Parts: sequence; structure tokens; C-alpha cells
Amino acid sequence: MKQVRALTITNAQVVTPAGIAEGAVRCAGGLISAVGDAAPADGDEIHDAQGRTLMPGLVDFGVFAVDKPAFHFGGITRAALMPDQSPPLDLPSRVSYISKSGKPDLWVHPLAAATSGLSGEKLAEIGLMREAGARGIATGRQWIADSATMLRVLQYAAMLDMVVVAHAEDASLAGSAAATAGEMATRLGLPSAPAEAEAIAVARDIALAELAGARVHFRQITTSAALDLVRAAKARGVAVTAGVTPAHFMLSDLETAGFRTFARLSPPLRSESDRQAVRAAIADGTIDVISSGHDPRGAEDKRLPYADAAAGMAGAETLLALTLTLVRDGIIDLPRMADLLCGAPARLLGAEAGVLREGAEADLTLVDPDKPWIVDSRKMEAAAGNTPFDGQPMQGRSIATWKGGIATGDKGLKP
Repeated sequence: MKQVRALTITNAQVVTPAGIAEGAVRCAGGLISAVGDAAPADGDEIHDAQGRTLMPGLVDFGVFAVDKPAFHFGGITRAALMPDQSPPLDLPSRVSYISKSGKPDLWVHPLAAATSGLSGEKLAEIGLMREAGARGIATGRQWIADSATMLRVLQYAAMLDMVVVAHAEDASLAGSAAATAGEMATRLGLPSAPAEAEAIAVARDIALAELAGARVHFRQITTSAALDLVRAAKARGVAVTAGVTPAHFMLSDLETAGFRTFARLSPPLRSESDRQAVRAAIADGTIDVISSGHDPRGAEDKRLPYADAAAGMAGAETLLALTLTLVRDGIIDLPRMADLLCGAPARLLGAEAGVLREGAEADLTLVDPDKPWIVDSRKMEAAAGNTPFDGQPMQGRSIATWKGGIATGDKGLKP
């Protein structure tokens, strides 16, 4: 779907890497043609932002389902899809098919399976999947336990200039744990794993990435010890980036007290000290990306005993509002928020998007940062409403979204 009529969004608080300025953004031919003092030309479609915040469309890095209604609600214009599909994205034909699945109103960027069947053993056809449209290589929900296999993945990725998206939990320690070892897990009698399982996995994969000269992105880093490892690796020049989801900077393992399976996540919720460490890492730049980890799960997966329930949450709709809490708390400013949600994930994908500048893809979202709403799992746009934030009041949401300069989605709240 190509933009036929140019669009100018006027009277906006425009979020750019340099800061926030009152002005306009003009889009023509699917690209941003002017930012700031942009004036509409004759025949332009004109949208008055009424002083609201205009930022790039969100780039959700590492989702587990293509869930257009939820993405449109959340202001998401691009989604990097994890290979954990049925069947997994381990063949060029599957990658090619899924890369087209978002058209015409959503960009879907497949992350190719690092190993055949995501088994952690035989390497998949990474080069062919790159030609078919893969924008990265991912280990999936699991850690590749064999170090030699992981090294080969990283070496191939370095040759192809692709990022490797790694899951950061030592599988032999994590096992089938449903919680983080500690007081809460002990009191509740839940199978648990030590938080150090994350740091051990991160330490090994950083060492291998350094050896291979590869780029590695840890999709979720949730513990103080692992964050220290990432911070130190960055300081010595290793090409490592880290992400996190809002659940791990908003919630601690206290949320497991009621055995409510919406709080059953992977990695599991951590201690309060780790939650504070994540917030500090967002503030100091150790964490590069905030993503939703969108993983809608129905009753058949969640209405089970806590230890037996599937991990995951529907996060696309709450991603923006929860990240805005960091702005209101003074931890980050709006340009930094835009980089965490848009710019950094776009750079990982090699996409000319995620920033409001001339020549970039005209993917935009208009945000009312003060708009109140309440999360209701029964009325969510997602395929399933498994959110640990059910019933909580939110402040701020996307009220209009454009992909390639063309409006997408219905922004009306469900009654």
C-alpha cells in the first residue's frame, strides 16, 4: 500500500533525537520529507495534532505473535517476530511467508531460528533465510546450551552482519522453574531457579560474541548481576545490547503471591532489588530496548496451576503507557523513550525507521501522554488478555498511527 496523497501533521510536539520542538512533520511517498518548520503543500492531507506528542511508530522487538489489533492500539508499526512459531521459522520459505503477513498496515520483520527446529543443535540455513527477509537470528525461548554451536551461530552472524538475539537463562539451572529462587518461591512452594542462571548465560554469550566479533542482543536482562556484565562488556567495546519488558521494571516477584498465572513470565519476575537495578540500567543506558514481549495466551494455557501454566503476557497494548511512567518518574526523557521504543530496535533490524528525520520511513504515532484508561483483560484488542496489569489504571496512549504515511487501525476504545 503506497502513499498517494502527502500528509502533514501540524501543531505537534515533535520528538526527535535532538529534543522536542513545536512544529510539523510532512510525509510524501511513504517517507518523511520535512520535520519542524514543515508547511503543508496544496493537496496535502492535514492532521492537526492539537499540541499532542508526535513520535516515531513503535518498533516492537521480539514478539511471539502477529497480533494486528493489539499493535495498532499500542502505536506499533513494526514488529520483529521471534522464530518460536508453529512450525518454527527455520526455513527460507517460512521466513518469506511471515515477512509478508503484516501487509498492508504493519511491518513484520522475521527473526530466523538459529538452529533447525530451535533444537539448539544443528544450525539452520541462516544465509538463505537472510535472503528470504530475516532481519536477525534468534535462539528462541531457549538458551543454546552447547557452546560450540552458539559460537558457530555467532560466527555466521558476524559474516552476514546480522544480530543474534539470545535468550539469557542457563537451561540446566532454569529447567522448568516457574519462579526466581528466594523467599517468595519458598513460601509459595513453587519450582524455582537462582537468578544467577541469567548472569551465567550472559557471561558465556558475551565471551563468545567477543571471540566471534559478532553483535549479540539479549532480549531480556532482568537481574543486577547480568546488567553489570553487560555494562562492563559495553565499556570494553563489545557489540552487545540489552532489552527488557515493562513487567520487569514495574513488577517484582511479590506479584506471584496470589498464584495468578498472568504473572507467570519468562524470565520469571525478580526481586525488588533487581527491579530497581533494571530501572537504573534504563536510566544509565545499559538497557537499549524496551519491548512488549507480546505473547497472547488463552485460557487453555493460563487456567492451570501456576507451575503448569504457560509463561508469557499480552504486552503490546500497555507498552507505551508503562514506558511513559519512566518519563513521569524522571528516569528518562521523551527523546530517550523514543530511542528505547523506536530508534534502537530499528537500528538492530537495519530499518530506516524509528526516528523523525528527513528520508526515514513515514511510520508515526501521535500520543496523548495524559489520556487515562483502564486495562481490562476482557476487552483487550489482543488475541488473549493475559496481562499482569489487568484492572490497573493507565495514563497515556497512542491516538493515531501512520505506516508509510497512511493511517492504520481504529483508535476507539472498546465500550
